[in-house]
Amino acid sequence: MTTFVDRVELHVAAGNGGHGCASVHREKFKPLGGPDGGNGGRGGDVILVVDQSVTTLLEYHHSPHRKATNGQPGAGDNRSGKDGQDLVLTVPDGTVVLDKKGNVLADLVGEGTTFIAGQGGRGGLGNAALASARRKAPGFALLGEPGEARDIVLELKTVADVALVGYPSAGKSSLISVLSAAKPKIADYPFTTLVPNLGVVTAGSTVYTIADVPGLIPGASQGRGLGLEFLRHVERCSVLVHVLDTATLESERDPVTDLDVIEEELKQYGGLEDRPRIVVLNKIDIPDGKDLADMIRPDLEERGYQVFEISAVARTGLKELSFALAGIVAEARAAKPKEEATRIVIRPKAVDDTGFTVTYDEHEEVYRVRGEKPERWVRQTDFNNDEAVGYLADRLNRLGVEDALMKAGARAGDGVAIGSEDNAVVFDWEPSMMAGAEMLGRRGEDHRLEAPRPAAQRRRDREAERDDAQREYDEFDPF
Repeated sequence: MTTFVDRVELHVAAGNGGHGCASVHREKFKPLGGPDGGNGGRGGDVILVVDQSVTTLLEYHHSPHRKATNGQPGAGDNRSGKDGQDLVLTVPDGTVVLDKKGNVLADLVGEGTTFIAGQGGRGGLGNAALASARRKAPGFALLGEPGEARDIVLELKTVADVALVGYPSAGKSSLISVLSAAKPKIADYPFTTLVPNLGVVTAGSTVYTIADVPGLIPGASQGRGLGLEFLRHVERCSVLVHVLDTATLESERDPVTDLDVIEEELKQYGGLEDRPRIVVLNKIDIPDGKDLADMIRPDLEERGYQVFEISAVARTGLKELSFALAGIVAEARAAKPKEEATRIVIRPKAVDDTGFTVTYDEHEEVYRVRGEKPERWVRQTDFNNDEAVGYLADRLNRLGVEDALMKAGARAGDGVAIGSEDNAVVFDWEPSMMAGAEMLGRRGEDHRLEAPRPAAQRRRDREAERDDAQREYDEFDPF
């Protein structure tokens, strides 16, 4: 049975936004009291949060599909729908979030660090929020947006200061058990350690963490044995400790060769060249082990290694090793740049940025409109409601989409697609400089809500509406 998982593929889906409500207030002696449809609630987010008490991704290995709750639809009497509840997923310290292509989305280090893996959809506006001085009784509401859904990969990279590396049965687990309070499984056969073990060591005023990495063998960086699966756990460490077995029973092995093999595997894996190394000659409590340690120590020191002779079983030489590691860890911590205060980066839009693009797709033979606003507006439109479709046309026209299509060479009857190739709304374009509400009259207005106006006044109002269309959009468009 799997008890430790450090890499999973997670399928997350944020909650959908609730639909807005189209409603008209009614009461005795006041049958048309105006629009009172409430807004839909926001969909819940999927949030990853670092929790120090979590040490494995096992939970997501068994349940890889996670979804937040949807927002509730709005209701009459100006009642807004309830927001969806955020789904909080706890992950271990040191979790890296990647997309399916391997691009890093977030590196979660430190208790409480958060990352929004899926953004909840916005709730649709009700007709009460869509009402304006010129559209007093909208007969439609906006739909809620779908929540973000995507596949992500979680990789756990152990957050430790010291990494113990070496051949299987070199004594790494024994060493971490005597340096810290960790109680790993220990035996004299290869691959006793199947998961990284983590322990906390106190040396004077310095407290640091130490991890033993499951045994490396030749070819580990190419996938042989267990090494490649756990090499990522040494990436965050400040110092690497080579644990060499000076009393190995295998005639074809010796400590120096073991060191060279492990160094080659670390080199092939990459990214660890700058980490300081310490060599630990273990099992000197055995006479042959002590003799071999004395023999090879000068050669290792000539290579520039700091060498310690220890016996994890007899607990010999551990104090010197522990304080030496504490000194290196303290230097590494002091060398790290201090955390800068959070800075808000403001990137103003260019003065000529329209917020959308119009390109001709020769393969599909359509003019494709891409942009945050047009695509969001399309998602929020109920295409079964002619008034809602007209409202969409008004918005697109005010944004300048129609002018851009004409400049791009579009003609009446040409196909126009708003959105990406796999999720677009396609329609035949009918150009009209008087789009939407101007074509159909004062759409969304109920003349029973106001006193009749003289013809001259209605004419002046229509002229004013054409002149201030852009200004009205800036004042009343909620997005």
